[in-house]
Amino acid sequence: MNKSKFYLIIASFLFLTFSCKEENKETEVIVNTEEQIEEHSKKLNAWFESQFQEEVADSPMMQTYLGIKTEDYAKWDNISSKKEVEDLEKAKNRLKYLKDSVDVSILNKETLLSYKLMKMDLEKTIEDFQYRFYNYPVNQLHGMQAEIPAFLINMHRIEDKSDAEAYISRLSEMDELFTQLIDNIKIREKNGIIPPKFVFAKVLNDSRNLITGKPFDASNEESTLLSDFKGKIEKLELSEEEKDSLITTVEKALLDNVKPAYVELVTMLEDQQQRATVDDGAWKFPKGKAFYENALKRTTTTNMTAEEIHQLGLDEVARIHKEMKDIMTQLKYEGTLQDFFKFMKEDERFYYSNDEEGRAGYLKRAIGLIDNMKSRLDELFITKPKADIVVKAVEPFREKSAGKAFYQQGTPDGSRPGTYYANLYDMEAMPKYQMEALAYHEGIPGHHMQISIAQELEDIPKFRKFGGYQAYVEGWGLYNEFLPKEIGLYNDPYSDFGRLAMELWRACRLVVDTGIHAKKWTREEGIKYYTDNTPNAESDAIKMVERHIVMPGQATAYKIGMNKILELREKARLKLGNELFDIKEFHDVILTNGAVPLTVLEDLVNEWVVLKSKSTELDESS
Repeated sequence: MNKSKFYLIIASFLFLTFSCKEENKETEVIVNTEEQIEEHSKKLNAWFESQFQEEVADSPMMQTYLGIKTEDYAKWDNISSKKEVEDLEKAKNRLKYLKDSVDVSILNKETLLSYKLMKMDLEKTIEDFQYRFYNYPVNQLHGMQAEIPAFLINMHRIEDKSDAEAYISRLSEMDELFTQLIDNIKIREKNGIIPPKFVFAKVLNDSRNLITGKPFDASNEESTLLSDFKGKIEKLELSEEEKDSLITTVEKALLDNVKPAYVELVTMLEDQQQRATVDDGAWKFPKGKAFYENALKRTTTTNMTAEEIHQLGLDEVARIHKEMKDIMTQLKYEGTLQDFFKFMKEDERFYYSNDEEGRAGYLKRAIGLIDNMKSRLDELFITKPKADIVVKAVEPFREKSAGKAFYQQGTPDGSRPGTYYANLYDMEAMPKYQMEALAYHEGIPGHHMQISIAQELEDIPKFRKFGGYQAYVEGWGLYNEFLPKEIGLYNDPYSDFGRLAMELWRACRLVVDTGIHAKKWTREEGIKYYTDNTPNAESDAIKMVERHIVMPGQATAYKIGMNKILELREKARLKLGNELFDIKEFHDVILTNGAVPLTVLEDLVNEWVVLKSKSTELDESS
């Protein structure tokens, strides 16, 4: 073996840091031993754990998301503005500890990465405090008026009588929670942050739906929350008397606490609605331009400007249109791309019927797609999740305003599986030719694999297991719409067109998001751009534009993240060559570090390429 190469390899694996100081004109070399490095790293990881547990202890809702049951199972989070100030001080103290008490030269490689990520996150939290009111706590996508009942339905498990009593306690405290919510909305209005006019009709509809049915009125149907509660306690081994007593108590909480909470919220929103305008973009906020540019940096984890993102979107739309035309040629379709879009929108063969039979058919096929992809994972991945996944339709109470599809992560212990939600409210917005791409994105190998694997990692701190960077998370999801094509899926040209249609949708997002928030496009201009350039239903376009409006910058994460993953993959393939490049190993690098910023992801991939190259050189010289 070539000794110089041998020592080079050894040096790359040893985490020895040399600090030099001049004393009596001689240089003393201090070598940190492996024991010192491991001891210091262990101490910092213990601190990471203590800070994470502090966050969990401070959030009853996070505990429930994680499947943890304590005395807080009956409580809600504190969402007051005062709590935000307290959280800021906490972030400052944590950052001070990292800067003053941690010697980064005595950390192993993995812990050093954790240190950098924590420090970066804290610095951004502190910097972004100035924009803490630049959102809409009540909106049609992630507003508390719908998310709180969804939390009770999907997260609050009832496995015994005490869990049922905790559910009732949460209902009993909902009026206090909504008082904080209303205060937050009023504070935002004082700071010039009011949702645009279209938001109000949707959130008012959601709110009124939640206090409709028994026990709120004399109708024959039960209200959403009463139905959920009764369905859960029915499975418990309790006497009929105990069940009846619980139902009587829950009805009282619904009438005495839940109804007043929603009535107060509705009253306040009806009042604020009168002052709302049709100005949709973040440019209308105080310091709106600076806020939006910052939002883009946080979402994409890059320094791309709004103008650069807008142009990238236009370029990608043009490229994908060309690939779509190639499929039209393959199908021998004569006409323009817009003609083909119209054909795909209107031909009944591409849609399930808009009834219960059609919805059941959609769910059955979606489950089949997930199951088939599970059987192919060994072709692409080394590490696979232990957690299971289920497919569900979005619940009726929120399906009218919810997005097209989304993923809800399961618990780390597997007691609650991950869930791929498909919104089947309007079957014309859920064409068959997009089913594969949706299932691969939201389910397997997309969000379910990435999020579940991160939660199951054993050698990283919990703040990394449960943290997230949207460009990484959504970039991975979109990348996995494309990836199955490389193992022979999408063999139906219409389905492959659907894949391209989904990617096109994300490219249009770059154009429309920046159009609305940086170029002052109207809601109607954004909708027209989608309907002119994609085959999606107009209802899709409306929902998407309204999503852009209430979540500035968020939708840019997908395409920028996907492009970066593909770019890193191609660079690695070129440097290693086809013989050395292993797609499974590449995916392991992407998945086994948890979510990271795209800049950090690039460093990790580059490091893998270097180590793999050196390892090969070592083998060849042996």
